[in-house]
Amino acid sequence: MENTIWSLVPPLVAIIMVLLTKRVLLSLGVGIIAAALFIESFDVIGSLGLIWEAFKGVFVAEGALNQWNVFILLFVLILGILTAFVSMMGGTRAFGEWMITHVKSRAGAQVMTALLGVIVFVDDYFNSLTVGQVARPVTDKHSVSRAKLSYIVDSTSAPVCVIAPVSSWGAYIIGIIGTVFATNNITEYSAFGAFIQIIPMNFYVWAALGVVFVIAIKQSDFGPMKKHEDLAIKTGQVMSSESKEKIDTSSNLPTSKIGRISDLVAPIIVLFVATLGFIYWTGLKAVEGEATLINIFGSADVPKSLLYGGLTGLFLTFILFIRHLRSGKLTGKHFGLGVWEGTKSMIPGFSILIFAWAIVTLIGELGTGTYLAGVVESSNLSIMLLPFIVFIMAGFIAFATGTSWGSFGILLPIAGEIAASTDITLLLPMLAAVLAGAVFGDHCSPISDTTILSSTGSNCDHMDHVTTQIPYALLAAGLAGLGYLVLGIVGNVWVGLAVVLIGLVVLFFTLKKPEKISEVEETIAK
Repeated sequence: MENTIWSLVPPLVAIIMVLLTKRVLLSLGVGIIAAALFIESFDVIGSLGLIWEAFKGVFVAEGALNQWNVFILLFVLILGILTAFVSMMGGTRAFGEWMITHVKSRAGAQVMTALLGVIVFVDDYFNSLTVGQVARPVTDKHSVSRAKLSYIVDSTSAPVCVIAPVSSWGAYIIGIIGTVFATNNITEYSAFGAFIQIIPMNFYVWAALGVVFVIAIKQSDFGPMKKHEDLAIKTGQVMSSESKEKIDTSSNLPTSKIGRISDLVAPIIVLFVATLGFIYWTGLKAVEGEATLINIFGSADVPKSLLYGGLTGLFLTFILFIRHLRSGKLTGKHFGLGVWEGTKSMIPGFSILIFAWAIVTLIGELGTGTYLAGVVESSNLSIMLLPFIVFIMAGFIAFATGTSWGSFGILLPIAGEIAASTDITLLLPMLAAVLAGAVFGDHCSPISDTTILSSTGSNCDHMDHVTTQIPYALLAAGLAGLGYLVLGIVGNVWVGLAVVLIGLVVLFFTLKKPEKISEVEETIAK
């Protein structure tokens, strides 16, 4: 059943179940079992062996430790522990009280979060896990729901990374583009030059970022997000009681009364600077050829850098904790409590990530992405529709497989080959459409690691994040799709981009700020 239409069944079963039942692990487990049965032609013993290998592969690859996965999992746990200690030391409270005097409104809190997400563009994992932690004290103070926080974090991680040449994403994409050009004897562009030219053509990036800022400024929500925002505005509860019991660590921890802003800011800054330094260091050690910044970032060991940076930030956090021990505000017993509660808070995201990686492995063996890509390649469609069709197909592949990088690897070569054999002027728009569609699909997929880490980093229930984000992602995708249709028809990138921007302007003037938000802001100001 590999590489056939049947390969769509297991991922669709998992995704539909997760959306209907909101039980993520159960749904992923059913998808994993279905995928294994399909691969092994319903041989139960063989399927059990395959499932074991899929989970084993999360931790062990080719007889050695799977450092990529294991180091990311360890970084997730480190961030949970760091967050718990920052909360116990009063850093979160102090930072929130300080920022409340500088960020005057709910809109300001959300715009600040979005700007942080744009600035932290080096790696989407790092972005997803840290921006939410930094912004959460402020958004909580302004009664911004955790669902909205995780949406903003998710919408400013991958969309920014995919257009940043100095990032792990940029290096990966430039490498694939270079291979595509060499394979098809394309000499009109360099790989780096093509990447730079593709940036304005990535309509989903501009649409997604635009929607984030429009929604943040206008404070007008729709779909499931409106329910979460209304609860936060009316009651001050940034998540439902049920979700709070499962996720919010701070409610189980004591808080030191001598907390300072530095108890939060210092660990986060050290975490950021150390991670960036280790990315540069590991890249410099591994780079082959000219040691340019692009090549260094492309050769970097990102998971190892995240782990080392996380440990550095955690070490400083423990040092800062000593002051609170000496003051008697916290005790040695609280040290163990912080480690336990911080670890426990990350277990839901930790578990979902393991299951998601297992199902992605099996979906890869099923050839789901390869089958869908073949459908695109074999279809005899009008040339002017190709950017739009490639955008939609890349979105579906990323949604079904839970990986934008995998979609890049599958579809970029195919898009390059189609453009080279039909109309070379569509080469860059089609490559851009692949990148845009893959990020869109990854955004909507409940099994995407970036989606999982965005909800984890924002301390938000994962399915709350998925269900509230999809309508906004679909809106941005609609604007981007319209842009690609226009681009294909008129053959002008700037006209297509103008259509997207006009759509955002129309959205801005269509949405109206609810009156009740002003009342909340007045209450907070007092």
